[in-house]
Amino acid sequence: MNGSPPVPATAAHADCVQLVAPVFISDLHLNGAQPATRAAFDHFLREVAPQFAELLILGDLFEYWAGDDDDDVVGREVARALRALADGGRRVFVMHGNRDLLLGREFCAAAGATLLADPSVATIGGDAVLLAHGDAWCTQDLEYMRFRARARQPAVQEQFLAQPLAARRALLDQARAASEAGKAMKSLEIMDVTPAEVAAALRRAGVTRLIHGHTHRPAIHRFLLDGAPAERWVLPDWDLDAQPARGGYLAVRDGRWQVSPLAGVG
Repeated sequence: MNGSPPVPATAAHADCVQLVAPVFISDLHLNGAQPATRAAFDHFLREVAPQFAELLILGDLFEYWAGDDDDDVVGREVARALRALADGGRRVFVMHGNRDLLLGREFCAAAGATLLADPSVATIGGDAVLLAHGDAWCTQDLEYMRFRARARQPAVQEQFLAQPLAARRALLDQARAASEAGKAMKSLEIMDVTPAEVAAALRRAGVTRLIHGHTHRPAIHRFLLDGAPAERWVLPDWDLDAQPARGGYLAVRDGRWQVSPLAGVG
């Protein structure tokens, strides 16, 4: 690429991390049209995240991301807020979601964050855990899987990012509108993860516990994997501008796993 920054698909990713006392969030979909959600994130970074050693954002931090050269005010403010957390001694990790898969090296540098591979393996208190956004396992949604495979190709990302910012934003607006229209015609089961794919991913990683987002169906699923107890923790999505408001986080400390709602939710 003649010395230009690598496209996100080829940027350096950490795929194995050691965690001490992490807090996990995902699917905030931050944007300028949802001020209450944005304010809740600021409050979370000031009051909750500093209580933990690590913050891990497992995808879809933003509603969309047109590229690291995007001058949108929300993106700049979020990067500064994350940098303040990192400068305070907390480790910050960001994973691509399906809406912000163009987050790249420049954003991570501005935010003081490390980009995580999807999936990644983390160790927490000596236990290995698989971390993912989750969309890779929605294999019943064939239309989405075709889009996902194409959108993560380095050549496709490079071609897209070479376009003017205004053109990129317009294309992403069209894609979001088409996605929302398509969802209305699909069942929740089709848009959810496929259990067999989750089991296969756990086997490949050699673990029995998983944390992911994406589905907007927060739950703790306990099941047997090859005769051994296994768990799948699905993170809450955030929308403090909706009625009823929703949002929350998963904290792991001293062997205790707890999902907590955000202030003003529940």
